[in-house]
Amino acid sequence: MDQARSTITKIFNGEPHSYTRFNLTQNMEGDNSHVEMKLSSDMDEEAGGNGVGAHLNHNSNHKSYMTSKFERTPKHLCFMVATVLLIFIIGYLIGYLVHRQRDLAPSCEASVQLSEEPVVHEPVVHETEAAPVMAWNDVKNAFAQKLTASNFQSAFSDLSSESHRAGSSSDDALADKVIKKFQEYGLKTWTDEHFIKVQDRPLSGSNKVIFKNGREERPGGFLSYSANGNVKGAVLYAYYGQESDFRMLRDRNINMSGRVMLIRAGKISFAEKVANAAKMKASAVLIYQDPTDYPSEGTTQLFGHVHLGSGDPYTPGFPSFNHTQFPPAESSGLPNILAQTITTSTATSIIAQLEGQIAPEEWGDFNKLGSENDVVTVEVENVLTEKKINNVFGVIEGFVDADRYLVIGAQRDAWGPGFAASTVGTGVLLEMARSISDMLRKDGFKPRRSIVFASWSAGEYGSVGATEWLEGYLSSLSTKAFSYINLDGIVAGHNGFKVAASPMMYGLIERTLKEVSVQNRAESLFSEFGKGNWEANMLEPLKLDNAAYPFMAFSGIPSLSFRFTSGNIDYPYFGTLLDTQEKLIAVTSNQHLQLAEAAAKFAGHIALRLVHDHLLQMDLIKYDKIIRTHVAQINRKVNTVQRMQPNLVPTSVQWLISASGSYSRASRNLMKDIQNSDLEDIEMCRIYNDRIMSVERNLLSAYVSARESPFRHVLLGSGPHTLKGLSNHLDALRTESPEADVDRFRNQFALATWTIQGCANALVGDMWSFDNEI
Repeated sequence: MDQARSTITKIFNGEPHSYTRFNLTQNMEGDNSHVEMKLSSDMDEEAGGNGVGAHLNHNSNHKSYMTSKFERTPKHLCFMVATVLLIFIIGYLIGYLVHRQRDLAPSCEASVQLSEEPVVHEPVVHETEAAPVMAWNDVKNAFAQKLTASNFQSAFSDLSSESHRAGSSSDDALADKVIKKFQEYGLKTWTDEHFIKVQDRPLSGSNKVIFKNGREERPGGFLSYSANGNVKGAVLYAYYGQESDFRMLRDRNINMSGRVMLIRAGKISFAEKVANAAKMKASAVLIYQDPTDYPSEGTTQLFGHVHLGSGDPYTPGFPSFNHTQFPPAESSGLPNILAQTITTSTATSIIAQLEGQIAPEEWGDFNKLGSENDVVTVEVENVLTEKKINNVFGVIEGFVDADRYLVIGAQRDAWGPGFAASTVGTGVLLEMARSISDMLRKDGFKPRRSIVFASWSAGEYGSVGATEWLEGYLSSLSTKAFSYINLDGIVAGHNGFKVAASPMMYGLIERTLKEVSVQNRAESLFSEFGKGNWEANMLEPLKLDNAAYPFMAFSGIPSLSFRFTSGNIDYPYFGTLLDTQEKLIAVTSNQHLQLAEAAAKFAGHIALRLVHDHLLQMDLIKYDKIIRTHVAQINRKVNTVQRMQPNLVPTSVQWLISASGSYSRASRNLMKDIQNSDLEDIEMCRIYNDRIMSVERNLLSAYVSARESPFRHVLLGSGPHTLKGLSNHLDALRTESPEADVDRFRNQFALATWTIQGCANALVGDMWSFDNEI
């Protein structure tokens, strides 16, 4: 304004023969372009009389373009005063509006802090041209007011059915209900169709289990993707079928080749149990629910799958669209041994007759493990069928970064009624969609980023619908989807709360736990279930059979899954035909509606925070600690192996240590950049958010096959390419195990090291700032 006033004064009251020249000089370095105004009393002093000034001074008397000899009549004086006054008023108003817009511009709330303790910054009410921003307290209060127990009861009643197995007519009918609800709430909707191959139980007859010469058992349950055939072998009890359990059997010099493993459900997925047994060269696996873990009826039939992966195992790494024509392919996660579920009563009868060695004391009240005389016959004749499934979507578009989106999903199908497995999650999904869309219409809420609500099919066969969608649009999703929230099985008890998530989301989870409580309970979830150390008491690993796992370990999208539990006891009716509303009411002491409301608030608060704040609420330091812990462990093991056999592993761990240091510096420097920058700049916020989003994605190893190792995350995935895989390989080298391979270890070590270094490079952003010290 001062410069403008000075210029105007010189124009109208300047010295004789003065003129003004506007030199339009564009600054090409970003958005700081400007117009430079140069004032001079003589053009010839600057241009030597022959340049631009010579052309501008075209008056024959060589007078300046604008002379100071005005006719100072009253009429002209009035005109000049009015002109000056008008220009001054316009300039003042422009200056005022610019200054006010700067005051009202969005101040980006830092989503990451340098301190170890999370700091909660409540944003001031701001407004931008694109999206007025409500204060966070107003957002969460408005959302909470939309949720009522009566609405959840209505949603559950509308969605409940006796059977809605994937690809069935009842599954399709349920999909129609979901999409109509999305449309009723004003969401943009679409469907995603896939043709998948799954295994179902025999169309006629059944699978069979015969122990010794006893009665033939024909179980009603089955395990999809089992190998088919008929085997006869001696029973061997293997506890939960974990790697540590098989090591204990091996340490007792028990021959496991050709044995039929009897394994309890729980701890790990069915697929992992079967894969571990296959490594021991077992011929078959029988899985049952032990009454100490699952206090249910002894005749309950159990359903599940044994694909060591997710998605359609006959289109590994690529989507099962109808128009996709690829040669026949199979996932490496398909087992080559038989697997079948049996009832608790059948398992109890077999265990009572076992001979052989006495079981370890820590394995419970089992006296014997089984001998070569305890022969069982297992016959599996499952049928491979093709099914058409539909995923259903609704989206609330963002007002600033519409092409960046959060995905909230729930499984829609179930083996039977599936009330806790799918109905509750789908009902919460719809209530969240209704409530947030209502906030847009009535409360003026405008999310910065988009929210995609997804209803998946074929979840019971291994997150097939969700994984096929990821495979179909991976190139887009991995760069634009910044988080996934899973709503499967969120209410499975009432006196415990468990969370499994990307470490980047831990800080946001902690803040949300402190804001949400169960209806009619005074304490927050943090106070009620955290008990001082919330990470130790509430966090659990994200497991292979969780629908959030492929989002994170396959696609590199930070993900979250959570559930109300009954202490350490698993919900006994998942994977059975007894998963009804009545059973859930009994397990939750008739609090299922209040717990569903609390679950919706917890998921909703996290979702709204991620689309409300200018910067994504992600904590980069957590991965720094995890990487350092893995590196320290690997370093110790390498030193141990080198002391035992100096020439065996001539690998310098300094490479990995340097990569870890690069990540540490890059993550901390990014946080400092955020704190020291003008975060009112929307484009700068977008750049910072993209760098934050790159972390999970760049921890996926680029050096492994999606078919052989689909879960490529080097920290949270599975396979020899992970840092855990490197550590296990060092154990094999130390014990001189047959599967140990020095050359393969060196190669995996180098590739894992460069994956972490590449992640650090992506955090830095500019290529000329890369920190490659290896």
